[in-house]
Amino acid sequence: MSILTVQNISKRFGDTEVLKDISFQLDQGRALAIIGSSGSGKTTLLRCLNFLERPNSGTISVQDQVIFDAASAAAQKESEIRRKRLHFGLVFQSFNLFPQYTALENVTLAGRLLAREQEDFKRNKKDIFAEIDRRGAQLLSQMGLADRAEHYPHQLSGGQQQRVAIARALALQPDILCFDEPTSALDPELTGEVLKVIRGLAEQQTTMIIVTHEMAFARDVADQVIFMDGGVIVEEGDARQVIDHPSQERTRQFLSRYAER
Repeated sequence: MSILTVQNISKRFGDTEVLKDISFQLDQGRALAIIGSSGSGKTTLLRCLNFLERPNSGTISVQDQVIFDAASAAAQKESEIRRKRLHFGLVFQSFNLFPQYTALENVTLAGRLLAREQEDFKRNKKDIFAEIDRRGAQLLSQMGLADRAEHYPHQLSGGQQQRVAIARALALQPDILCFDEPTSALDPELTGEVLKVIRGLAEQQTTMIIVTHEMAFARDVADQVIFMDGGVIVEEGDARQVIDHPSQERTRQFLSRYAER
């Protein structure tokens, strides 16, 4: 069953068109890897899906409901955008943890803020916060960080910080978990521990979109791959088919650079 449908998304910055008529579907429980050279539009696409940027045209649907239509986007209130953003969890390249909060506090902060909007918050504050903390601790344990809950970001390695960021993204139980080059800010020896976590999420059939330069990882973990170049989708399909046997010359040129390394 398709959980995400993107139709004819375009995005301009001034006179520069960064995304050009992007369309694709993603089924529930599947992992999509987006590959391509720097500047091809991959990160902008993720930012549009997470409403950090607003497309100039096109629609985004989650579970057959249109959550964004560029034709009516100007009339949407910021509160509506915040609610729609909850469909997606985003893990950034550079962790973006709050330095003044512990690992557990980073994971639970958004949930605590959203809880204040519940009608029964004042009456059940203690129980609500206790459940949020329990869920946060459970996620840190899932990330192999049960003994790091009270550590601050500066007390954690880069790989540990990125795993806290993954737990934070999962805390609000998004429909789709997005990664923007999750290992690009890590030393090579720390990359494996983060990729192992993402591989585990894929095995649990977590619906994911992963922008990555790790070609072997994309081939082995993703169900489907999109290759982008110049703001358009050049090729898409089964991950192993696209990466091992690309049909488009531009895809072959891109992948040949990695094969030579």
